[in-house]
Amino acid sequence: MDKQERLVRTAFRLFYSRGIHAVGVNLVLAESGVAKKTLYHHFPSKEHLVEATIRYRDGSYRAWLRSRLDSVSAGKPALLELFDALDDWFHGRVPDLEPFHGCFFINASAEFGDQDSAIHRACAEHKAGITALIRTHVDALSLPEGRKEEVTRLVVLLKEGAISVAHVQGNLEAASEARELVDSFLQD
Repeated sequence: MDKQERLVRTAFRLFYSRGIHAVGVNLVLAESGVAKKTLYHHFPSKEHLVEATIRYRDGSYRAWLRSRLDSVSAGKPALLELFDALDDWFHGRVPDLEPFHGCFFINASAEFGDQDSAIHRACAEHKAGITALIRTHVDALSLPEGRKEEVTRLVVLLKEGAISVAHVQGNLEAASEARELVDSFLQD
């Protein structure tokens, strides 16, 4: 792993577990073992480092989720697998992801609330990408076009709600509960 990647991975771990504004670059440097000059060679500011951590998490999270959804048939099985995957993440059964501390993208966008900021936009792009991934599996259902949009919104809102409920309220069964709702809603 090169120094730039080590910085990004270390910063992500710290930002995700403690919050972006709660972590200074000196802590990232101490934990990564990388020199300050190297940090600023790759990232002119902390905000650039935050953007890199968002891209890193987007890539790793999306690859993990796509892999999980691709492990079953498209359509309803994949939509249900989405919630099984979340359940595994909430319960610490996903070695490829850090232990669950809510949604990094919601957390980051809350800390950078200006919707025109590059960080906020990157978080919104992640959410749009996950919605598109979900939509590909909704498209595999035998539904009229208008209904597909409705089901996509329903699944996305239940996914987002499950993550928030698991994090904020500590209900680690939220994904299983949301899965049951989707299963019932999509009964043949």
